[in-house]
Amino acid sequence: MSVVQSTEHLRLGSVIRGLRGRLRLSQEELGDRSGLHRNYVGAIERGEINFTFRVLLKLSKGLGCTLAEIIRAYDEIPTPRTREDARMARVGLAARDEHEG
Repeated sequence: MSVVQSTEHLRLGSVIRGLRGRLRLSQEELGDRSGLHRNYVGAIERGEINFTFRVLLKLSKGLGCTLAEIIRAYDEIPTPRTREDARMARVGLAARDEHEG
């Protein structure tokens, strides 16, 4: 059984998943780029763990972006109340990228 830490964790996980999706990377590929296990990346994306600042730095490196870009994306999406809200936020982020691209 998965345990979601908070709506903030869900929201940040949605951002990481959305940014990974933009690059068309699997969780395993992002994990390799970031020096993290793919299962750990998955748990982050699902909002199941409270990860450290150091891990966030590793993710930004793996995603090829700055922390500022991650925070900007975090601020742009509404706080999800449920996993379905988090999924819809990712879909919205992906749709926006397709429109802008």
